[in-house]
Amino acid sequence: MLAAASLGMPSYGVEAHPFIYRIARAKLHYRIDLTRYIKRCLAIEKAADKIPHDIGHYPDLIRNCFRDAVLVELDKLRRAWLKFADDSPESELAWLTIVAVLRSVSHVGTAPWQYVLPRKAKRAPLAPRLAFSRMAETIANDINAFVNPSVSKSILLRSDARTCVGVPTDSIDLVITSPPYANNYDYADATRLEMSFMGEVAGWGDLQATVRQFLVRSCSQHVPPGSVDLDAIVSSDVLRPIRDELRDVCSQLTTLRSERGGKKTYNLMVACYFLDMANVWQAMRRVCKPSARACFVIGDSAPYGIYLPVSDWMGRLAKSAGFAKYKFEKTRDRNIKWKNRKHRVPLCEGRLWVWG
Repeated sequence: MLAAASLGMPSYGVEAHPFIYRIARAKLHYRIDLTRYIKRCLAIEKAADKIPHDIGHYPDLIRNCFRDAVLVELDKLRRAWLKFADDSPESELAWLTIVAVLRSVSHVGTAPWQYVLPRKAKRAPLAPRLAFSRMAETIANDINAFVNPSVSKSILLRSDARTCVGVPTDSIDLVITSPPYANNYDYADATRLEMSFMGEVAGWGDLQATVRQFLVRSCSQHVPPGSVDLDAIVSSDVLRPIRDELRDVCSQLTTLRSERGGKKTYNLMVACYFLDMANVWQAMRRVCKPSARACFVIGDSAPYGIYLPVSDWMGRLAKSAGFAKYKFEKTRDRNIKWKNRKHRVPLCEGRLWVWG
């Protein structure tokens, strides 16, 4: 959306993850008067010098990821932000500033968009105040350098790509996205550190009601045993183009599940994932113009070593939804640089292009 705005083009954004939606909404405040944002950050830092702290209420994840002295400083910044919080653009950008520094000040393994690794140590985490001031400067510089040649309309929707509710019919020329991969990565858990610190979840168990229920089912955590009827899912009309192959894959995964110690419900996850993505293509056909193009950055996967031809299946689902043709451009190979403890199946990643 920011790229579209930099070109003066209107855009829609659809985001179902509530925390990611708020981050995206904050980033769209690029027209803000920078002096207001800078003043707000300075006011937060000044208030944090005097505000009382209390770190006793934080959940174990936070206590394990931040040393007490660091958590005290972070807590002061959070409480100072709350003191001035008013839903204004400067308030939301200040909130984003705090959220953006959490991983850099933790002493454990907290790489962006990776699971938190409490047993992995980081060499030189930044001090919280220094990280906050540097991030505020970075955000201010980015906003100042942002080129917006004309007033473009950027509409961010808290919605679901499987329905695209809120996006007008026949309104979209180009879709650029990277959907969840069918690789059992828990996108709900990806922001648990930030959500736990900000008090939006108390633990892992809260993610189902708070986040996971809204997302495409790309992780076995979405589909515990007995939660869906596998035969009914595979028999869905929108899955007709890939039904026989999908049924065969799910059958193999059902057998392997009974043989593996973890007993992951990959059989259910794979079926639900492609049903969800089929519905995405159906929704996109409604909102896209006849001449529209779509670019999906996707990768294939191999749960329990069973290969899923994701790009081909996606393309066929797109054609079944009413799009004309598709082409896959491989950008890199995956699962070849080191030994995968789960399987040895070569994988790849690339761009799936779909036309009108």
